[in-house]
Amino acid sequence: MGRASTGVIEDMTTSTAVVDLASLPFTTLDGRETTIGALGGSVRLVANVASRCGFTPQYAALERLWQTYRDRGLVVIGFPTNQFLQELGSEEAIAEFCQVNYGVTFPMSAKVKVNGRSRHPLFDQLTAVPDADGKAGRVAWNFEKWLVAADGTAHRFRSSTEPDAPEVVRLIEEALAAA
Repeated sequence: MGRASTGVIEDMTTSTAVVDLASLPFTTLDGRETTIGALGGSVRLVANVASRCGFTPQYAALERLWQTYRDRGLVVIGFPTNQFLQELGSEEAIAEFCQVNYGVTFPMSAKVKVNGRSRHPLFDQLTAVPDADGKAGRVAWNFEKWLVAADGTAHRFRSSTEPDAPEVVRLIEEALAAA
């Protein structure tokens, strides 16, 4: 195992990677500058999200996970993107949509790019994490999810995997128990 230029250490025996997200800065949906580590928690569930996608109802499951596990150390973070042309225009419109339609209270970033040379640095690391089939690389669609444990071990779930699918919940509970 060796440290790649992306800051990710790959474990070739499993479909996981080790990432270091705590110091990564981002702008919140309401315009504040912060870091992922400043949000607290020891386990993070990150999703690239959009308001006008067939997977948009996954916001409800993300919010349920946040409400269920946040007191135990889970932080759910949404990163809106319009790279798939399915996100609203302004941060204010995104915030209103998420609150009115799904009651979202978990932290959200301002819109970011998840692919390409100008993608947010977070996605430099997350795109190196392989999914269950061992495939890493660019974000294929909205609502891909990454679960990052306290030790940096990361798991990637493609858009079709619901945030509260049994395999995701099992890994959340294991990560929280180990934190």
